[in-house]
Amino acid sequence: MKLSLGFSPCPNDTYIFDALVHGKVDTEGLEFDYFMADVENLNAEAFAETPDITKLSFHAFLHLAGRYLLLDSGAALGFGAGPLVVSKHLENFEQLSGKSVAVPGMYTTANLLFSLAMKEAVSKKIMLFSDIENAILSGEVDAGVIIHESRFTYQSKGLHKLIDLGEFWEQLTGAPVPLGGIAAHSRLGSDTIAKVERSIWRSVEYANLHKGEINSFIRCNAFEMEDEVMQKHIDLYVNEFSVSLGQQGREAIIRMFDFAVDSAIIPNMPDRIFASGM
Repeated sequence: MKLSLGFSPCPNDTYIFDALVHGKVDTEGLEFDYFMADVENLNAEAFAETPDITKLSFHAFLHLAGRYLLLDSGAALGFGAGPLVVSKHLENFEQLSGKSVAVPGMYTTANLLFSLAMKEAVSKKIMLFSDIENAILSGEVDAGVIIHESRFTYQSKGLHKLIDLGEFWEQLTGAPVPLGGIAAHSRLGSDTIAKVERSIWRSVEYANLHKGEINSFIRCNAFEMEDEVMQKHIDLYVNEFSVSLGQQGREAIIRMFDFAVDSAIIPNMPDRIFASGM
C-alpha cells in the first residue's frame, strides 16, 4: 500500500523521516510517496486534505482535528523551543503596537502564539520564514516572528529578541509548547494508521541510534546550512516528545485546544484528537 507523505526540508524532519522513506526500518508493507514543502504550504495541503500523512502546525491542526488524527511520534514540541519575536530598532515588545510584523504563515503556531501574546493591533505581513530576517534588516517590516534555524542566526545579523513566545507559553501554562505534529487522515482507517504510527516511531528510534550524524539526506535539503546549525536545529526540535508525546505532551496539546476554544478560534474541541490512546 502506497501512501502520500508530506514533511518539511528542515533538519529535524529529514532526520526523523530519513529511515522511513529510505527503507531502513520495517514499515509493515507500507510504501511512502513523499514530498517536501515549507510548513505553511504543508498546512495548505492539509486543509485541502491532499496528503495521507503530513507534518503540520498545531495551529492548523486545531482546525483539522477529526479529519486528521495526531500521531504519537515525530512531533516538534518542547521547552525552550518556541518562536522568537525579533527586531533591529525596537527596544521592547510593547513598542510593537501599531507596527508592522512579519509572521511565517497564517496557520503557523508561531502566528497563534504571537496573537495570544500581542493584544494590541499590529500590521501583520505573511512571508516565508527564511525571508523574515532580511525583511527586518531592509526596513520592510519593524519586527518579525522567527522559527527554525533563524533562532541560531538572528543575532549574527544584528537583530535582537523582543520576546520568546515559547517562554510566554510556558509561563502561561507550565506546559511544553506544541509547534508541529504528524497527522494521518482518518480515511486511512485505524489499522493502517496504527502501522504508520509504529513505522514513524521506528524511524525516530533509528535516527536516535545514529544521533550526531549529519547524513546526506539531511544535508542536501538544508539549503547550504552549516553542519553546526543543522545539529543545533535537530537537538532543539527532536527530543523525548518526538519519540512519544506521552501524557505531558498530550496535555499540552489539549491545553492549546482549550485556548483556541476560549479565544473563539475554533467553536469546540473535537471528539477525537489523537490516533491512539496511551
